[in-house]
Parts: sequence; structure tokens; C-alpha cells
Amino acid sequence: MRAALEEAKTAEALGEVPIGAVLVSAESGEIIAAHGNRTRTMCDPTAHAEILCIREICSFEKAQRAPGYDLYVTLEPCAMCAAAISFARLNRVIFGAHDPKGGGILHGGKFYDQPTCHHRPHVHQGILADECGQILKEFFKSKR
Repeated sequence: MRAALEEAKTAEALGEVPIGAVLVSAESGEIIAAHGNRTRTMCDPTAHAEILCIREICSFEKAQRAPGYDLYVTLEPCAMCAAAISFARLNRVIFGAHDPKGGGILHGGKFYDQPTCHHRPHVHQGILADECGQILKEFFKSKR
């Protein structure tokens, strides 16, 4: 999660919402992909940290699915990212801070609770939650 926090700080330095994610091999524990949000930089509303990691691993694997990987992300993924995680068949999603307003796993649409969800990754929550939440609070406070 610390590596994901570093990605969030890099995103923040670029003027992006400070959310970071890393994709880790479930077998070796090696970080395979690491990204922060790039929606503004790339002029792409889908360029969330999670999506960028998934795109990288699927390109690397030359496959649409990556079941041997775990995703660490600083904030509860939104519904779009929750769906992408499911479609990629990631093994686990581990997130830091909860997102009652925009989260898609434990809040909002609760994507993995829907009967139409074909793959439900293992979900772990609250890892370094205070640190992950604080970077976002400070970012948005500075924007007001």
C-alpha cells in the first residue's frame, strides 16, 4: 500500500486527484504495474489508477484477464473500476480509504453484490486508511 501511496503523491504533483494503485503478482509478491490517476493529464475520464494498472498487465500478459494478480489501491474503487477489476478476474482488491460518496464496492452500487457480477474478487479494506484518506482530504482542502 505504501507503493500505491507514492503513486498517489506523484499524481497529486501533476494536479491529479491523488489516488494510486499497484498491481502485484499473487505468486511472487512483485509489483508488476504502478500508476496514479491521469484523467487530466491524458484527457481521459477512464484513466483511473486502477484502470491503468489493469491495462498494463493485460497488455503484458496479452490477455483480457489477469487472475494471478492482486490490486492495491489507496481509495475504494468506483463502480467503473470495480467492474474492470471483475472483468479482468483479478484475485484480490485491497484498498485503503473508504469512499462513501463514489465507492462502488462497499458503497453505491456495490458492484460485487449484484447478481450480474460474474467474478467477485476477495476484498480487503482499511489498509493504511488514515494515510490514504489524509492525502485526499488535504488535496481537496487546498482546492477550496
